[in-house]
Amino acid sequence: MAFAVARTRDEAHLYFDLHPCACGSVDTTWRSGLVNVEGALANRYTGVCEGCGAAREYVFGLPEQPVMPAGYPTFGGPEPSELLDAGEWLWVADLTAGNVPVDDRDEALRSLRVAAAAVEEAVKFVPPGADAVPDDGFWSERGRLVRAAEPGRFALDRLLIVRDTYQELAGRYV
Repeated sequence: MAFAVARTRDEAHLYFDLHPCACGSVDTTWRSGLVNVEGALANRYTGVCEGCGAAREYVFGLPEQPVMPAGYPTFGGPEPSELLDAGEWLWVADLTAGNVPVDDRDEALRSLRVAAAAVEEAVKFVPPGADAVPDDGFWSERGRLVRAAEPGRFALDRLLIVRDTYQELAGRYV
């Protein structure tokens, strides 16, 4: 049985934030550990929803090459995400960059780094030699809606400008 791969802890936890409990709460203290599923190793996350007490569980495949986190955030290696599509990554970038606090330098830096990293994740969906994210880079409802609202945002040159802008803004807080 194949599971979608969570490349890093940061990516898994972002996925949890975007997929709340049936009650709507994202408040869950997650524990993780390796499990054997039909002869294959996987990473299992379990927790109890703090909103309603429901048991929650996700099982993810392991990346072929482990990603050694360096800095924050570390969403994954050079390959595109299997958990979030390009539209969802840009949605995360928009949401995060749109809420940069003006009175907390550390949180502003963190927010801009997350926004830049999220755009970089969308860039990973552009195949070598292509100039935009292809149709198969969008599979979630949220991701398709973001793309439908403004498809030109997924052109490689625009993605790179947005990523670089967030990185430049973050550099002002270092």
